[in-house]
Order: sequence, then C-alpha cells, then structure tokens
Amino acid sequence: MLDRRTFLGAVAAATAGAVTSGAAGAQAVPRPRFPKGFLWGAATAAYQVEGNNVGSDVWAMEHARPTVYMEPSGDAANSFALWPVDMDLVKSLGLNSYRFSLEWGRIEPAKGEFSVAMLDHYKAMIAGCRARGLVPVVTFNHFTTPVWFAAQGGWSNPEAPALFARYCERAARHLAAGIGYATTLNEPNLTGVLDLVLPGDIGKRLLGDDRTMQEAAARAHGVARFLPGNPLYVADPQVVQKHLLAGHKAGCDAIKAVRPDLPVGVSLAIIDDQAAGENSLRGAMRDKLYRAWLEAARGDDFIGVQNYERTIWDDKGRLPAPKGAETNDAGAEIYPPSLADVVRYAHEVTRVPVMVTEHGVNSADDRKRQRLIPAALAELKRAIDDGVPVLGYMHWSLIDNYEWVFGYGPRFGLCTLDRTTFKRTPKPSAAVLGRSRNAIRSERCILTRAAPARNAGAFFYLLSLSR
Repeated sequence: MLDRRTFLGAVAAATAGAVTSGAAGAQAVPRPRFPKGFLWGAATAAYQVEGNNVGSDVWAMEHARPTVYMEPSGDAANSFALWPVDMDLVKSLGLNSYRFSLEWGRIEPAKGEFSVAMLDHYKAMIAGCRARGLVPVVTFNHFTTPVWFAAQGGWSNPEAPALFARYCERAARHLAAGIGYATTLNEPNLTGVLDLVLPGDIGKRLLGDDRTMQEAAARAHGVARFLPGNPLYVADPQVVQKHLLAGHKAGCDAIKAVRPDLPVGVSLAIIDDQAAGENSLRGAMRDKLYRAWLEAARGDDFIGVQNYERTIWDDKGRLPAPKGAETNDAGAEIYPPSLADVVRYAHEVTRVPVMVTEHGVNSADDRKRQRLIPAALAELKRAIDDGVPVLGYMHWSLIDNYEWVFGYGPRFGLCTLDRTTFKRTPKPSAAVLGRSRNAIRSERCILTRAAPARNAGAFFYLLSLSR
C-alpha cells in the first residue's frame, strides 16, 4: 500500500518530461487579490497524524508479515490529543481554514457499532475550528477503512457502498451542523488503476509485494480476502471502481439528507498530464485516470483537486524532465504551473467550482517549498482571473507526518515534528503561505520550458520504494 503523492512523484522522477503548458483562456481584467471568502488552509489526514489507530486497516498492514511498510505509524504526531495545538498553528500562520479527516475505524470500530465518544471527539474538533475562526473542511474517508470492512473484502464487497453511506449518515447526524465543506473520499480515482502508470517489471514487483502483504493480512484475520482502502494491488479494479463511484454518490446523498445546504464533493488526484507531438497518449490516459470521476462530480457542489506532479506524454509514453530542473526528494521535477493546469482541466470537465484540497512538495530543503508556494499561487490566480471558480487552497501538509509505506522519511510539512516531544516548529515556508493571501498579484510571467526528449533510461529508482 503506497502513499499516492510520494509514489506518483517517484514514478514521475523516473519517467516524466516537459512541454509548454496548456494553460490558456480568455483573459479577464485581473483582480488585485484572491476573491473575498477564499479559503487559505493547511491539510492533514487522521491516520497520518492522530496515532494509534489500531482499528484501521493500515495498522493491520503495518504489522503484517511480510509488510512493505518501512516503519509503523505508532503515535504519529499525537494529534488525537494535540489537535488544539494543530489548530492554533493554522491560526497563527494567518490561515482561515483547516482540512482534516474523520477516522472511520474509530467511529465504527465494529460493524454496525458507532462510538458516540469518538463522534464527540470530532465534534469538538469542528467546534475548535469555529472558535478559532477557521472553516472546517472535513474528509469523511481519507483512504483508511475499519479492519472489519477490509476483512470482508473492502470496496470489492457489493455491500461496501451501502455500508459507507450508513457511516456517512451517522457521522453527518452528529457533525454536519458545524462543517464548512465536506468531501466523501480521498483520491478514489487511482484505486485499482495504478498499474497504468507503473513501469514494466518494477510495476509487477510492486504489485506483487502489495498482494503478498494483503494475503498475509488475510491469513492473520482468518478471512479469504483483506482489501485495504489504499491498495496498490487490486484483483478486480473495475468492480472496486464501480463500488467507489456508487459509494461516493450514496455517501453524498446521505450527508445531504442530513444537511442539504452543506457543500459536498470528492477529492481527486490529478497529475498535470501534458501532450507532446502528434498522437499523444495524454487524452487516453486522462480518460482512464480521471474521466469517470470528473463526470460523476458534475452533480456535486465542488470538485477537490490534489496535484503534485506533471507528466508529459508523446505517442509512445512518458518523456523525461528537462536537464537542470529543480527536483523534490523523490527526484521528480518541481513544476509550479501544474496546479493551475489541473484546476483548469477539472473545471472544464465538471463545470463546478474547484477547491485545491492538496498541493505541496516532498522536500527536506524548505527553500524549495518557499519558492513553490508563491509561484504556484501566482499561476492559480491567473486561472481565477480567467474565470475559473476556485474556492480555496489547502497546502499539504500542516506538519511532517506519517507518509504511509515510506514512514516518516518524506517531508511535506509547513512545520517540523519532534517525534519524541511532539513539538511542532513552523518552517519559513509556513510564513510564506501565510503572507500569500495578501501578497499574490495576477502577474503574467514567462516560463522557460525545455524541449521534451524520449526517456530510454531504466526505472531503477523505484526499486527503493518497496521491500
């Protein structure tokens, strides 16, 4: 089970390339600042920061033998207890919103049994946001599912959409009154289709390792199949995608039945796919990776967009990054216009408002983050000035946290984390983001892009991603 943002960044590092950005459109008169009411925030996910989520599927996968996880999550950032500290950080940075998730395995630890105490915990978090003047952007399911759900086949089980809807309805009855915006699922569009972006033999190895881990978890729980919510290997991807799409619709309807005026959407992982030359594969890959979900989102109140990379496709495959390009810690190109490009694309297909629910960079060198934030936001502002309705920007992540199979190695945070004392310390990039809400202007800058070239190199980097 791999973290999508880190894993896809590694794929991009081995295979991505560069062409001229497709961002275009009718030029409107630039407004001096971002729109009134624009949400400026930082994001976390419950499993990655709370700690000790023993009732969740990833906990089982971490402790399976064999496992592909480099280390267990353990206490994580202890945010289950320290969530007020996290919210105080968000407020201190000058931001006005906070994206976090509910942990389904805490709320429904056994099938059909709901914990009022855990619902009260998340209700207190929502109230904590409101008390600080922060708009709560709440994800009902950020990858992880309860152990019992995974042990009955996860999203491959025909019962899955109804079970998810029941959970959403129960959580909404307790929590929806205070939520500002809600998303049902996090990056469901990549479940079962990662083989499309995995290279050759290495892709087969990674899928094989993930399958072995799932089989070990199934034996440990005495079931025929243990399918977690964030798998790399999926035996029946069409079935799982069908159930996820149905689950989103049913979950959205369940939340809306409780509070019809609550804006609800889904967050999708969208790479900035760009075309090079004639007969580019870009269109075909977009159709396979995003089309069904973007079309489903046409009935939602907004679409959540999560972007970290770009990929360039010619008629044969991906192209390499330009020589000398700045890269992240996985070796992938840091390309600031990619965010605005996918925002334009998502709105073009869905015709609904867009919220950036994740954007950031895996880098221990915070100077790269400091450069990326204003550059990406300047491009995003251009898209807004061209008429794309963007509701807000949530940076991933508030603090350095648990990045799934890669453990605590990757550094996405605006703040560092001392894993012994749990002290959070803002990095300089945190102040850059805080200032951006007033500093960004719509500047039409010229970006130099290198010409693409075929990549004949091996994909050896990915060998280090799994064990």
